[in-house]
Amino acid sequence: MAVKVIDVNVGIFEENDRIAGEVRALNKKNGTLLVNIMASPGAGKTTTLLRTIDDLGDEYNVGVMEADIDATVDAERMEAAGVRAMQIHTGGECAMDASMTMAALQEFDTAGLDLIFLENVGNLVCTAEQDTGANVNVEILSLPEGDDKPLKYPLMFTVCQAVIVNKTDTRKFFKFDDEAFVQRVHELNPMAEIFFLSAKTGEGFDEWTDWLRNRISEQSGK
Repeated sequence: MAVKVIDVNVGIFEENDRIAGEVRALNKKNGTLLVNIMASPGAGKTTTLLRTIDDLGDEYNVGVMEADIDATVDAERMEAAGVRAMQIHTGGECAMDASMTMAALQEFDTAGLDLIFLENVGNLVCTAEQDTGANVNVEILSLPEGDDKPLKYPLMFTVCQAVIVNKTDTRKFFKFDDEAFVQRVHELNPMAEIFFLSAKTGEGFDEWTDWLRNRISEQSGK
């Protein structure tokens, strides 16, 4: 007797892809750039976003959607800094998907925002597997995590348009081979932009924020 196998993932991913397309269409209509920020816990996502928004805040209307399994710590930090923020609880899920993103955008009332950061749940596996509908995927890696992460988590570095290596101010304490890291990323994703910076000192932020300005301009058509 032959065993019948049904691949249910096909339908699940097709539905997510459909909604992701709707998310991108909505943001294109509004001229809003949605940037999906992914990283391990402790890589410095929130600190990097706060400095980025401080650099861009006088030029653009910016909002942040903070995704976590629980807690409101990151959204509270954003609000305390004067940033418009929303906390999203994923109900135990380890990553945002397109339907969660669409629901959050509708609740957040994003019309009038030039730039929205989605700070995804902290991990390098689930977040890379789900299309949120973002226009840009960005991976933040902290220098202490090591230059071998592209070898261990290849999908993450494949789906990102930009990779940030944060905490460059810790170089004297940790061994990190910049050249090897760049080579490993570009073997997976030749078009990925790579930025070395420090959210603590501000080193390298000009290149990162200039890149974001260009993406915002492309999305808005201005």
